[in-house]
Amino acid sequence: MTTTLGAFVLGTPDPPALADFYRALLGWEEVDRQPDWVRLRAPEHERPGLSFQLETDHTPPVWPQRPGAQQMQAHLDLQVDDLDGETRRACALGATLEESQPQDGVRVLRDPHGHPFCLFLPGS
Repeated sequence: MTTTLGAFVLGTPDPPALADFYRALLGWEEVDRQPDWVRLRAPEHERPGLSFQLETDHTPPVWPQRPGAQQMQAHLDLQVDDLDGETRRACALGATLEESQPQDGVRVLRDPHGHPFCLFLPGS
């Protein structure tokens, strides 16, 4: 028996809009678009993909975490070769840079719907 990761799925109140953000950020292509579901993939690979499903009551997590607040269940780590340049590009696409940063070589941002994600340099 073989098990592989097929996709990572983000819940969002607007799957097409969030998919557009990540398509522009990653340079991935859209494979399937419906009002409540969108799937992206890297141009050279069918899987794993990144999908977006409708969650009308989505509540973004807090960062950094604190007791009694919505906790982060998972986040994306995206490797880059130019941390400052890619941070600026992500922000120009609609991301926001978090005030609290964990370490050098890593930047914590939020996508337009509040999901935290990290840009990081190799070796970080």
